[in-house]
Amino acid sequence: MFEQIEFSQVKENVVDLIARQWALVTAGDEKACNTMTVSWGAVGELWGVDTATVYIRPQRYTEQFIDSNDYFTVCFFPEELKQQIHGVCGSKSGRDTDKIAEAGITPVYDENAPYFEQAKLVLVCRKMAKGKFEPAQLCDKGIADKWYPENDYHNIYYGAIEKVLIKK
Repeated sequence: MFEQIEFSQVKENVVDLIARQWALVTAGDEKACNTMTVSWGAVGELWGVDTATVYIRPQRYTEQFIDSNDYFTVCFFPEELKQQIHGVCGSKSGRDTDKIAEAGITPVYDENAPYFEQAKLVLVCRKMAKGKFEPAQLCDKGIADKWYPENDYHNIYYGAIEKVLIKK
């Protein structure tokens, strides 16, 4: 069971959640959805609303689901599930396998985008904008060499956090 709270009531360090504990970003519906791990992201305020930002490389299967839907979720999980979930969702493509079933997670479809029963914290986000990192934008030229040797610069998705759910 989940309970809805305000984003300002989240007690955990969200930077730690994203960077060290990882998360799943998910989009789609009951007919078709996909999820992928994210360890780069940000939360804050943009355009007067609480916002989550996720970065997705263009070749990722999940991107087509985010592009074709108005909502996505960002789910954080208990530490003991990290290996089980991210071992699958961070290394396999939904084009080739049913990652959700293989990771042993249960989708919930009572919001505008799927989230997972096993999550401890869920951000339900309405897509507001999409951008893209471009080589000319990088002031630190070492970033391109280190992170983009294949020139597959991340797309940036900005989502208004419309609902925050925590596990009771």
